[in-house]
Amino acid sequence: MQPLDIEGAWVDTPKVFTDGRGRFHEWFKGASFHDSIGQGFQLEQANCSHSVRGTLRGIHFASVPPGQAKYVTCVSGAVLDVVVDIRTGSPTFGKWEAVQLDDRTHRCVYLSEGLGHAFMALEDNSTVVYLCSQGYAPQREFGVNPLDPGLAIAWPRDLAPRLSDKDAAAPTLEEAERQGLLPSFKDCAAYRRSLVSSV
Repeated sequence: MQPLDIEGAWVDTPKVFTDGRGRFHEWFKGASFHDSIGQGFQLEQANCSHSVRGTLRGIHFASVPPGQAKYVTCVSGAVLDVVVDIRTGSPTFGKWEAVQLDDRTHRCVYLSEGLGHAFMALEDNSTVVYLCSQGYAPQREFGVNPLDPGLAIAWPRDLAPRLSDKDAAAPTLEEAERQGLLPSFKDCAAYRRSLVSSV
């Protein structure tokens, strides 16, 4: 696993074995994850999202602690997966990083607790699956508008974004900070340290 420029996020490109029958790859290995991240992954929920071209989901995050870490891959089609640093006090606060996930390279993205997550489907029938460290809890789930001009995420210009009503009505990053919705870099770091020490 290779760290991204945003602290707390990694990308993994698995080895894919191909023969006349098709393909095989290991998209998650606990030991390799632990060696790279320094902690295990506590699986509490696994999600599957199927999207038409142009669908834009996110930016979603959960309050910390306990937050919700995610391990994301695309098993059919292709998506532009985006990690957003929404942690107040972070050296990269307000920055984002994009990785294309698709059914050819089988790359995976891991984002730790406190980071924002969004993706746009680049093809019809794009299916994203992700492992979550915590289950869905509506009272601690929040969002930032993925079209926030302050973030200026470079979504594909040839696609008209299709958002849910909830995501379209989400606050900008500045508004979310003003409303006290964002996790702090300090709290996220402390929570991750507690996970390492409890192993």
